[in-house]
Amino acid sequence: MKLLRHGNPGEEKPGILLNDEWYDTSALGEDYTNDFLGSGGLERLAAFIAKDRHQLKKVAPTTRLGVPLANPGKIVCVGLNYRDHIKETGFIPESEPILFLKAMSALNGPFDGVMIPKDSLETDWETELGVVIGKAGTNLEQPEAMDYIAGYILHNDVSERAYMKKRGGTWDKGKGCNTFAPLGPYFVTKDEIPDPGNLRIWLTLNGELMQDGHTSDLIYPVPELTAYISEFFGLFPGDIISTGSPAGSGTGRIPQRFLRPGDVIEYGIDHLGTAKQTFRAYERS
Repeated sequence: MKLLRHGNPGEEKPGILLNDEWYDTSALGEDYTNDFLGSGGLERLAAFIAKDRHQLKKVAPTTRLGVPLANPGKIVCVGLNYRDHIKETGFIPESEPILFLKAMSALNGPFDGVMIPKDSLETDWETELGVVIGKAGTNLEQPEAMDYIAGYILHNDVSERAYMKKRGGTWDKGKGCNTFAPLGPYFVTKDEIPDPGNLRIWLTLNGELMQDGHTSDLIYPVPELTAYISEFFGLFPGDIISTGSPAGSGTGRIPQRFLRPGDVIEYGIDHLGTAKQTFRAYERS
């Protein structure tokens, strides 16, 4: 299933993609919350669709899409998980995966646009495969890790490189700015993607192809990452693991290319849909 949430910010309703059209699933009586994922909600939704599909109301294709999950618990991000990205950035590879957290206040819809932070010098793009956790687990063994995954989601790990590298402290400074975690358009259940290691990832900037990678190039693939991360963070339904970005970021170009107001990125991953963000200047809220 490809799940979505539609409507104005803060008023989103649950929906689903069927035969390339959007339908509202509010009649199920449940939103796509963490509790929904952790209590068999996907099975209830599938049964509801099978029984009452003819009663579903279409959603207009001009309707805004929001974040496909109502209340993600956390986004655990993995840094430098593609060899080509390590090479282009000039970072030194670590002996274990680099982990950092993305602020929940950075959550953003797949077409909402991104605000460049105040005094930003190096706002950059990073298209990533997100893994959605479906049940709680800690210290998982790698062979069982896939059992804890509910599905996948498209994520752009928008980053302010100068905040990350030139302001001291941790990478989190440049990762959690407002609007820096656009998710969606869909949350795709794992039965639709039997091999997360066989997906193309791409991004264009103002129509020019910048990223053209593949999840087969992941240094630490999805099962290994999920088990590894569970050593340090309890994983819970609705948590997201963002698995890293392939080469093609602005910081790796010669000369470097960072985002400015009016720039447009469009990006996607096989089977997860596409998203589009227009960048705008900082405005104090």
